[in-house]
Amino acid sequence: MDIRFFTRNVEATDDQKDFMEKKLNKIEKFFNKISDVQVVLSFKRGMHIVEITASANGITMRGEDHSPDMRKAFDKALKNIERQVKRHKDYLTDHTHIKTRDISFDLPPDVFGDKRDEDDASSTDIVKVKRFPVATMLPAEATRQMDLLGHSFFLFRNGENGYYNVVYRRTDGGYGLLEPIE
Repeated sequence: MDIRFFTRNVEATDDQKDFMEKKLNKIEKFFNKISDVQVVLSFKRGMHIVEITASANGITMRGEDHSPDMRKAFDKALKNIERQVKRHKDYLTDHTHIKTRDISFDLPPDVFGDKRDEDDASSTDIVKVKRFPVATMLPAEATRQMDLLGHSFFLFRNGENGYYNVVYRRTDGGYGLLEPIE
């Protein structure tokens, strides 16, 4: 398992990095297919923020937490990753818990409506650009990946038709699927 550390506005000592590496290596006892782990340590507004991103068989798991103490923030983020690793391992051993009949792909009528005020120029400013690889998978796999990441939407390439699709979490508890029309 390859472990990489990145720091922003904070310096991590070798003892702290060794402590974190030792704890991260214990994840392999739960699931040995984790290929690499990225740990981002930052300090903002008096809080240490720890972001842990782990890749396992093309699945990305992410845990983030903050605390005045770096070790406490790391431990909380690591617990999030451990919970996701266990959930993913359970999924791989037992596929019966995903019921496709429970997944709703109906789009609400207001998805395509733009409710922004045209006079508000600040709402159109892009404040962050994020680049990531787009994986090919089925919509059910994309909803699982979205749940593992804790996001409200997920972009993927549909394995059935080859188009880019987006799954999202609806406010009523179901899932939605956005498909382009040629």
